[in-house]
Amino acid sequence: MQKRKILKNKLYLYLTEFFAGMSVMAVELGASRLLAPYFSSSQIVWTIIIGTIMIAMALGNIYGGRSADRNPSPDRLYGRIIIAAVWIALIPVLGKYIILGISGIMIFTVSGNYLIWAAFAACMIIFVFPLFLLGTVTPSLVKYTVDDLDDSGKVVGMLNASNTIGSIIGTFVPTFVTIPAVGTSITFIIFAAILMALAAVYFASTGEKSVKTFVGIAVLIASCFFGSSDSFAFWERTLTYEGESVYNYLQVKEDEDTVYLSTNVLFGVQSVYCRSDELTGMYYDYAMAAPLMAGVNEKEKTDILVLGMGTGTFATQCRRYFEGTDIVGVEIDDAITALASEYFALDESIPVYTYDGRAFLNAVSDKYDVIMVDAYQDITIPFQMSSVEFFTLVKEHLAPGGVMVVNMNMRGENGDSINEYLADTIASVFDYVYTVDVRGATNRELFASDNASFLEDMERNLALDTHGDLRDVMTRALDNMEEYNEGEHIMTDDKAPVELLGMAVIDDIIGAEIEYYKDVYKKEGIKGLLGAF
Repeated sequence: MQKRKILKNKLYLYLTEFFAGMSVMAVELGASRLLAPYFSSSQIVWTIIIGTIMIAMALGNIYGGRSADRNPSPDRLYGRIIIAAVWIALIPVLGKYIILGISGIMIFTVSGNYLIWAAFAACMIIFVFPLFLLGTVTPSLVKYTVDDLDDSGKVVGMLNASNTIGSIIGTFVPTFVTIPAVGTSITFIIFAAILMALAAVYFASTGEKSVKTFVGIAVLIASCFFGSSDSFAFWERTLTYEGESVYNYLQVKEDEDTVYLSTNVLFGVQSVYCRSDELTGMYYDYAMAAPLMAGVNEKEKTDILVLGMGTGTFATQCRRYFEGTDIVGVEIDDAITALASEYFALDESIPVYTYDGRAFLNAVSDKYDVIMVDAYQDITIPFQMSSVEFFTLVKEHLAPGGVMVVNMNMRGENGDSINEYLADTIASVFDYVYTVDVRGATNRELFASDNASFLEDMERNLALDTHGDLRDVMTRALDNMEEYNEGEHIMTDDKAPVELLGMAVIDDIIGAEIEYYKDVYKKEGIKGLLGAF
């Protein structure tokens, strides 16, 4: 019974339950941060993470109970904890390579829902096994702690309470402490080390040498060296900045002329800064039509609000091309605002409030001539900023003759796309809605107003503009502007399936991009495919 001496007063068993619960939640949150730079942090990805983890825990509960009945030795439980710790410690070392490998396989083997299948497969391969092992903890501990049926309820209650308290701490610590401070990779290693220490103390108390413990500690130490990098785009050698905030993965890349911000490893650019003070050639240029529609060149002062400021590309261009603009930015991620000052030359005189866009509108009574809505989080749209209620709130904050411009990030070719839903919703609120596709991109800009003459106002103000490059882009935008007629796809606070709609469009975009490579693979095999890259 020497092996069980440390467990006699049950305190160590409660501590085991506590740290197991803490580690499960930490791994779950770490999983979301590991997957988000590749697959987004949408509700769909969260559903996949939670679903697979629940599967793992349920199977672990079943196996743990049966194993404890067959062989009630605590050595088996703490041996499983060591294996779980080793696996978690290896996630920062191998996880990114597994994700990219799975993504490549899925693209060539499934016909649709690429990101969903890839995220699900990644979760199953990377996270199910260690959480299955941690799922065995509770039923095993019940077996070791219940000595008398008279107090079984009390003991089981204490175990559950220990697990729940650990889970609560494991929820807050990664989000607010370890991930912002040291990154996702080190967070996995920290909680792997906690589990390893828990098992090591148990085996040390038995007085016997445990090979598992020594091997586990060796792997943990190796992971500290090989898995401590916080680089998600590990193939990139020229990144100016790569890091994480509470809300986003952040990547800054630059060349001689331009600086780019991306919140996704695989695709998408969220902000651009041109050092030469030229237009970007992206959707920000088309959005410049909104101040012209609001009569910027005929006013002494034009008030502009940007919901989803990012690093301030639109604000910077408005200041550069239009006199008398008073701009206010709202950006929920203060880390992006910091990058805006450091790398993107955002004018320090432009106030940027760290706030959710909708919450900001609820908090202020000011009215604006132009409101730009560009509040994407990586590749998804916050549902609360896509509904009738939200756009009604925007309308209430527009001055007479004011214009709202919305960047619709993903232009789908099929009907019932996210853009159709957004446009139908906006058209149910505003009297006049026009859209224009951005040349050479998947973006579509939408302009909405209750001013019947806002296109005529744009033409008149464009004639007053002295910037030849802007005039060329605005003329092209005006020539391609199409009036949008309201449809039946209305999104509300109660029903706004933006994640599913957005994923469908991403699916179309990915499918179109990889069609060429699929053809190369069919004709020339792996060698031809590698040559194509």
